[in-house]
Amino acid sequence: MDPHLLRTFVAVATTGSFSAAAQELGYTQSAVSQQIAALESDLGSTLLHRRPVAPTDAGARLLEHAGPILLRLSAARADVARLSGQPAATVVLGVTPFAGAARVAEVLVPVQRSMPRVRFTLLVAGRDAVAAGVATGTLDVGLVDGVTAPSDPLPLPDAGQLSASVLAQSTAVAAFPAGHPLAGRRSLRLADLADATWIDAPDVATPLPQLRALAHSGGFRDGFRYPGTDTGGLLALVAAGAGLALLPGPVTHPGVVGVTVTQPRLVHRVELVHGSLTPPARALANALQS
Repeated sequence: MDPHLLRTFVAVATTGSFSAAAQELGYTQSAVSQQIAALESDLGSTLLHRRPVAPTDAGARLLEHAGPILLRLSAARADVARLSGQPAATVVLGVTPFAGAARVAEVLVPVQRSMPRVRFTLLVAGRDAVAAGVATGTLDVGLVDGVTAPSDPLPLPDAGQLSASVLAQSTAVAAFPAGHPLAGRRSLRLADLADATWIDAPDVATPLPQLRALAHSGGFRDGFRYPGTDTGGLLALVAAGAGLALLPGPVTHPGVVGVTVTQPRLVHRVELVHGSLTPPARALANALQS
């Protein structure tokens, strides 16, 4: 399967338009149509309905495979490029919202001062974006956080051969508004909250599909969508009663109370992730680990 054709298919399927995909990719519309036809011929299946433009059942299934495939291809290219031995003039560190940006700044500034000719950049993004950025080379080092079982890795996208090491671990808590009937509990079971309303904040809090998997339960309906990465904004929504969120403890925001989840046993973990490192990026990684 030609990856160029696959990228074109993803662009058409996600934009819902041949012309929009052509503009995004820098092709003519006829070139996009020819590439989709070539991919359909190769796979022996119609992948897109034309009017309106939407994936067929086969196209929807291919779309599920396409993201990980293209990510691994980009990761392979970046991994080889990192081994080329070219000197690095920049280091980009990606950090997820609850990975401890204040502590990162305390480490990052002295490292930058020790290498004044290297330009350091700090970027805050969601965990999938940080993991994918490290894999594809747009980020040199990443700090990702999330909630998981003590013996399980963090649930990150399959991004190739990335090294990961644990930097910090804390208790996971369910965040309630202060006036909530359960806010006075010392602990609770996650499954007992399946019927509650939650904030859908996949880049900051524990994503709702993961909550269902951890609790082995359905439910966990979303009452408010929050696609941002600002932790203060999320906690303000919890305090206002927009919904619950599974977060690292302790919670110190006014009007929000964190209750420890004891079943299943869960932890909030911060991990350092990276591929092959240039000398400046390795110095930063070593400083973060120490």
